[in-house]
Amino acid sequence: MEIKILGSGCSKCAYTVALVEKIAHGAGREITLTKVTNPEEIKRLGATATPAVVIDGTLVHSGGIPSHEQVKGWMEAKPQGFLTRPTRHLFFTGKGGVGKTSLSAATALSLADAGKKVLLVSTDAASNLDQMLGIALQNTAIPVAGAPGLSVLNIDPDTAAESYRQRVLAQMDADTAETARATVREQLSGACTTEIASFDEFASLLSDDTDRYDHIVFDTAPTGHTLRLLSLPQAWSGFLAGNDRGASCLGPHSGLKMQEVRFKAALDALSDLERTTVILVTRADTSAIAEAARTSDELRTLGLNHQRLVINGVFHASDPGDEVACAIEALERQALDAMPQSLRALPQDLVPLRAFDTVGLPALRALLAGYVARIAPCAAPAEPFERQLSLDALADALASAEHGLIMVMGKGGVGKTTIAAALALGLIQRGKTVHLSTTDPAAHLAVTLAGDVPGLRVDRIDPKVETQRYIDKMMAAKSPGLTAQEQTLLLEDLRSPCTEEVAVFHAFSKIVNEGRSAFVVLDTAPTGHSLLLMDATGAYHRQTLREFEGRGHGRVTTPLMRLQDAAYCRIILVTLPEVTPVSQAEALQDDLRRAGIEPYAWVINKSILAAGTHDPLLAARVEGERQQMKRIASGLATRVFTVPWRIRPPVGFVELSKLVTQQPGPGRSQAGSPR
Repeated sequence: MEIKILGSGCSKCAYTVALVEKIAHGAGREITLTKVTNPEEIKRLGATATPAVVIDGTLVHSGGIPSHEQVKGWMEAKPQGFLTRPTRHLFFTGKGGVGKTSLSAATALSLADAGKKVLLVSTDAASNLDQMLGIALQNTAIPVAGAPGLSVLNIDPDTAAESYRQRVLAQMDADTAETARATVREQLSGACTTEIASFDEFASLLSDDTDRYDHIVFDTAPTGHTLRLLSLPQAWSGFLAGNDRGASCLGPHSGLKMQEVRFKAALDALSDLERTTVILVTRADTSAIAEAARTSDELRTLGLNHQRLVINGVFHASDPGDEVACAIEALERQALDAMPQSLRALPQDLVPLRAFDTVGLPALRALLAGYVARIAPCAAPAEPFERQLSLDALADALASAEHGLIMVMGKGGVGKTTIAAALALGLIQRGKTVHLSTTDPAAHLAVTLAGDVPGLRVDRIDPKVETQRYIDKMMAAKSPGLTAQEQTLLLEDLRSPCTEEVAVFHAFSKIVNEGRSAFVVLDTAPTGHSLLLMDATGAYHRQTLREFEGRGHGRVTTPLMRLQDAAYCRIILVTLPEVTPVSQAEALQDDLRRAGIEPYAWVINKSILAAGTHDPLLAARVEGERQQMKRIASGLATRVFTVPWRIRPPVGFVELSKLVTQQPGPGRSQAGSPR
């Protein structure tokens, strides 16, 4: 524990130093104590009065001598339960936006600080670990400066896929004809190869029984994608059993058999109570808790029974007169009181809401501290909030067209489903016909709408349903003329887990084309999963153009062409006014632009600044919001719309409609114009 006593060196400061040293010694707590007397450094550390105390980078006391009970509390702060006798493998999973990356990084750092050799692994294609740790992520483990013993790697899908292709090709006989090799390369060019290659990297870490690392901490993608990843050991082990003939989009089955032992080892590691713990992360939020419960049940069916629950960002209002703060606390309390029994039965840890963004090693170390940072009341009134365009103005702008595709995209947990549902209702209010759908495996649309809406067609791209539909279609088309044995082989091939990726893409393409005659609002999966879908769209586009080369491109319109057509498709990027979501929205925008797709607008969701509050903790976070809003307005987006945090959750027809009901007020004529 690193403690800094801030002050001029007066008698009160000296007494504070002696008190901290005495209680630390009595508690058997090893500390490193530093006296800070430089006024500029004291100001930089956030102290407004002295003596002040900073523990592991967090200001915990400012002004006057701390009480004996306060200091004792600092020394006796207990680590979170998941840091007590942790297993070798720790999986952090949960709904997008609940704080999986922050908690997994803080956990890995805490274990490394305790002298352990730790590898932190991201399986999320949209990971922001690089920003949190201040390091460029690679597909190989690299040490983290300032954290001895900690290394980090990102399972990059493209790099993993290329490595996988080379390994499969290397197994082929040296005298294999080039045409056969070309066929295998073509088979290995699909999106499903990328998925299994990423899993192959993941499985190699699980099956690694060397002593290179004491702990491997996994920061996973949002729930739907993670469940898919964790189900692959079972799925592929079953598919490969007794199937060593023919070929698939992953190459020759004989090549796949080399992975069977690794898949089994991964499955054994995942289900071993002594080696693996799944840490379900949630917020004190109804939808996040419901998803954690569903995830817990599904993981049990996969044999992952060693689970813990972490409730992150728990808030307690300090001012009973602050309506916004009290409403936030009340909603959290209601959500926790209604927690399903299956989650209540799990060991639980609570992590309080912090006043800081979890970027940088000091902030990550402070995140899991057992003490709570002192938040001083604002000394001066904050600058007034500059009113921005609201969601009803965006609905007006979108409704100016006759039809088209509206894709709502962003990081997990930013409220994409809420925004998509509200925009769909806004279009219906303005006399349009709307099909609202989702590509998110977690599928929250039904919960958000909470009932049927006249004139609105709502569905989802269900991976299981679409896969069976695709299998039936392929069997009907290709079975005629095949022998019974050949039909059996075809069915075996179609039952491979990678068929799901192909089937989902076909369903996505069909929905994209519906925008020719009506409005389609598509609630997409969190960023990483959506980028994989975009990759599949690009691959299909390139393949189609190759096949039609020389026959006249005027007869070909691919899904990618639809997405690139600004008059046909409008991309809405949703973010929260926080560092990480804004940075990830910026990265997503860059990825889309590289594919020739220009986002139409940004939506800043759940703004506490726009709602208005004077709670000290929330006010500390509001200043961060203000900086992110300025950042977005300074060049990231040409159209920006803001949705305030709402005392009544935007769930159900009535509350969602309030977001997009036309409101009188200044600036509405700018709705379709760049800001």
